Amino acid sequence: MRVLVAEDNGSLRSVLERGLREGGYVVHAVGDGDQAVDYLREYEYEVVILDWQMPKMTGIDVVQPMWRQGDRTPTLMLTARDGTEDRVTGLNAGVDDYLGKPFQFAELLARLQALQRRPAFTLAPQIACGDLHLNPAASEVTKAGEAVMLTTTELGLLELLLRRSPSVATRRSIALQIWEDEAEAVGSNTIAVHVARLRAKLGSGGARAETVRGPGYRLVTS
Repeated sequence: MRVLVAEDNGSLRSVLERGLREGGYVVHAVGDGDQAVDYLREYEYEVVILDWQMPKMTGIDVVQPMWRQGDRTPTLMLTARDGTEDRVTGLNAGVDDYLGKPFQFAELLARLQALQRRPAFTLAPQIACGDLHLNPAASEVTKAGEAVMLTTTELGLLELLLRRSPSVATRRSIALQIWEDEAEAVGSNTIAVHVARLRAKLGSGGARAETVRGPGYRLVTS
């Protein structure tokens, strides 16, 4: 799961980046609003964490164009401004939730998980292809009714393949969504290795990952 963190305080940004990675997230961390907008144009994120007061563009300045362009990616605003007027301003701009500074990291994780469970994020609680089912919110995978244990990277890969099925997920799109250094993933056999591991865990028969020569991979059923 890919998360964008935009926070101008370098120490806090490092703490957030490290903690989220340890929690299984793929993290892009930037220090100002302009960078946040650039990254939002280039990548797709499941959640965006924004500091209200940032150089060049505030968190509100980042959220407003997202909404105008129809981007409903859940946003969590970090702020020391906790007055009613401030919150109303943010909510009217499209902010989904607030977390006041200072905060406990455990609460930030809980709020991220709550945002992921909201209807706008989980329109389909189950994603399926044949006998293969994934519950993204619970990170649970079953095949023919049997539980399949996957790593965080394998879960992200499977979710992308399921959401693209029956279309092909290109190697570049896989790298962009799952790896922090997409160039390294595309230029090596990293993706192929993880697809091979995923195939081994899914076993033969039923839904399986098929290599499409050149572009990438797709899920097919027997």
